Amino acid sequence: MSLSAAASAPGLPAHAALLLDLDGTLLDIAPTPDAVVVPPALLEALRTLRGALGDAVAVVSGRPVEQVEALLQGAPYAVAGEHGGAIRHAPGGALERPDLPELPADWLEQAGRLAADWPGALLERKAHGFVLHYRQAPAAGPALHQALLALLGGAGAFSIMPALMAWEVKPRGADKGRAVHRLMMRPPFAGRVAVFIGDDLTDEDGMRAARELGGFGLRVPDRFGDAAGVRAWLQAQARLHFS
Repeated sequence: MSLSAAASAPGLPAHAALLLDLDGTLLDIAPTPDAVVVPPALLEALRTLRGALGDAVAVVSGRPVEQVEALLQGAPYAVAGEHGGAIRHAPGGALERPDLPELPADWLEQAGRLAADWPGALLERKAHGFVLHYRQAPAAGPALHQALLALLGGAGAFSIMPALMAWEVKPRGADKGRAVHRLMMRPPFAGRVAVFIGDDLTDEDGMRAARELGGFGLRVPDRFGDAAGVRAWLQAQARLHFS
């Protein structure tokens, strides 16, 4: 299914800027964030495309920048992490961090207790927020959501974002749309056609931003089937058009 879906996806414009989500788009979803598998063929395709597109390949992820870089071994030129809460615009460059509110320390403590109350639930800490994963405790989803709503109360500076079997608490000033706009302002992305590919609700802002810039926002289930379909498409683009 994924291979046929990839075959029907649009071709990559020669003057494209390729902006890619990570989990669920490039990589198959795993039971826990540290259990993902990175196929070597994916890294090879990303490096080939980066060379062909004048380095205009970025990954825009909810993970911290350092995690993305470790997983992808320098294949993308730029990385935006934490939904735009941190951006490295070029290899070896300094991290750019927008001015975001600090997460109250007691929220992390309470989130840890929530995860402990549900065996299988997992707390993932981030610089300005956190994620409660319940993939291995699916019955916990509604209860965790209600508990997070009570935790945030009227704190308008933070929001709860639904993800795949997870709830993420993040500052309102960090989203993938803003990350796309900031990446596209600088070389090697500036002046190119933005092509953003993502699979989840957290990627909708990035897709919207790419369209606002005159490019394309592509949902994985609609155009590629799944992450394997995205990888097949990237490999085909690298092999047929840019090798």
